Amino acid sequence: PLKYLKSLTGLLADSPQLALRRFDRYRDQLQADFFTIASRSGKPRDLRWLKCEWQEERRLVRETESKLTTLLVGVSISFEAVEGGDMEEVEAVSDVRSASAVFHYRDGRWGTGGRVLFNLTPDAAVQRLTDAFTPLDQ
Repeated sequence: PLKYLKSLTGLLADSPQLALRRFDRYRDQLQADFFTIASRSGKPRDLRWLKCEWQEERRLVRETESKLTTLLVGVSISFEAVEGGDMEEVEAVSDVRSASAVFHYRDGRWGTGGRVLFNLTPDAAVQRLTDAFTPLDQ
């Protein structure tokens, strides 16, 4: 009976609906973690992260290589040039950039490494990166 219960718990933990509910429960903290990690990454080079506005669009996918359940969440990111950096004179620095923030679900918990798919909304990422992602939310 215990072995059956553990296998049933494993199945429930992998359900896309449960994964999304858990993301929603911890959304504020996950978004704060994402911004902290991504803004410290040094990417894009010579730009400082100012703001990350969260969009409603999101796609639940399986990452092909790692097999991890992954959530792509739409974001609009604002930057400013780092003083003395190569981007200081570039006018486009102030343009708000659409992107997808990447979150991974493992062992019943969501986390992020601050990975960003720049210039790709979640839908566009799924459509263009077919080798990288398999949709789970169709």
